[in-house]
Amino acid sequence: MKAKNIMSKTVMTVASDDPVEKAAQLMKQHGIGSVPVCDRGKVVGMVTDRDIVLRSTAAGQDSNQKVKDVMSPNPVVGDPEMDVHEVAKIMSEKQIRRLPIVENDNLVGVVSLGDLSVKPTLQDNAGEALKDISQPGGVQM
Repeated sequence: MKAKNIMSKTVMTVASDDPVEKAAQLMKQHGIGSVPVCDRGKVVGMVTDRDIVLRSTAAGQDSNQKVKDVMSPNPVVGDPEMDVHEVAKIMSEKQIRRLPIVENDNLVGVVSLGDLSVKPTLQDNAGEALKDISQPGGVQM
């Protein structure tokens, strides 16, 4: 099975020059914990609720701070034709919960741990990825 078969194709995004408040509002409105940061369709970062808390709110910044100031730049991305087992491996190794899927430099979807866990044949991969993602001291995105 390929990433394109399980990815979410409707993805909320923000631009790097958008205020952090916009990213937070999208997360609240859609019940999500991260948003890809795209400039002219190209993924340039990811911003998570944790990024906002640690790099903005806890740092005493105001809500007009730009997304580019709190996002994690240079995100790991996948390809729609990747095998889902490879997607799970990347997510586990890089300790990320969501993998943007890019085709011709444009965001076409996102694979989340939830997407992996929905398919019974992939539940073991999702469990392994989550176990590794939950380890302290790893790479943060």
